[in-house]
Amino acid sequence: MMKVNNLAKVVFTVGLGLTLVACGGNKTDSSASSQSSEKNSAPTETITAVGSTALQPLVEAAAEEYSTANPGNTITVQGGGSGTGLSQVSNGSVTIGNSDVFAEEKEGVDAKALVDHKVAVVGMGPVVNKNVGVKSISKQQLIDIFTGKITNWNEVGGKDQSIVVLNRASGSGTRASFEKWALDGQKAIQAQEQDSSGAVRKIVSETPGAISYLAFSYFDDSLLALSVDNVEPTEKNVADNSWTIWSYEHMYTKGKPSEDVQAFLDYMLTDEVQKGVVKKLGYLPISSMKVERSHDGVIK
Repeated sequence: MMKVNNLAKVVFTVGLGLTLVACGGNKTDSSASSQSSEKNSAPTETITAVGSTALQPLVEAAAEEYSTANPGNTITVQGGGSGTGLSQVSNGSVTIGNSDVFAEEKEGVDAKALVDHKVAVVGMGPVVNKNVGVKSISKQQLIDIFTGKITNWNEVGGKDQSIVVLNRASGSGTRASFEKWALDGQKAIQAQEQDSSGAVRKIVSETPGAISYLAFSYFDDSLLALSVDNVEPTEKNVADNSWTIWSYEHMYTKGKPSEDVQAFLDYMLTDEVQKGVVKKLGYLPISSMKVERSHDGVIK
């Protein structure tokens, strides 16, 4: 009888020990799972970047790469033009305002309330339908075309064909930069307007006699980019200001950005982006520039 009781005690003791070990193990696993869940569900800021369509392809590409490397981040990129980006970031509607122009150049925008983050340089230039019969014009001829003084391509050595001017919308940073640097501050004539750089490229490529202007990042074989005063619109010529029709690409924030937003802005300046997608899409890395230009046009 004593042997049976002793055996029962042994079995009970072993069973109790296993039960305690199992419970302890479950507690540890549950705690680790909870910590992992809390880490994975840590809130991140949703970033919305709106504005320049010239800058849009770069920000979209960088945002996709950044989100892939940093799961949980949500970055939405939209166009609408530099004016829209600057006004919406100013009133707090969006996180980042993308712009081809300095905030100081936009009327109604409190530039002092915004922080400028330059992420690239964009060259831009006149583009024409491939069949106009012209590859190069002088700067004065360019001004005369966009101000309505020259109306036929045969006046600049091309075909006997009417010139069809296509403008960007009035809020476009590309338009503001083009009028400032290509037209010496003169305003282009009233003509059909488009909000999107992509739409401009398509219309020019399909419309006989058409001329407009685009950022280098939108140049392709469907149209022809004109040389001006025998200077070609190339990155090399932008870098030393031989080609003067260019602007910085700005990502403005209202005041100092949050930690999450700053992390994305810092990523925009990494070698991965500057030497990768920036060049791939036809922009110039900030470090490639041999000159600096202020909002009032002073070259350093």
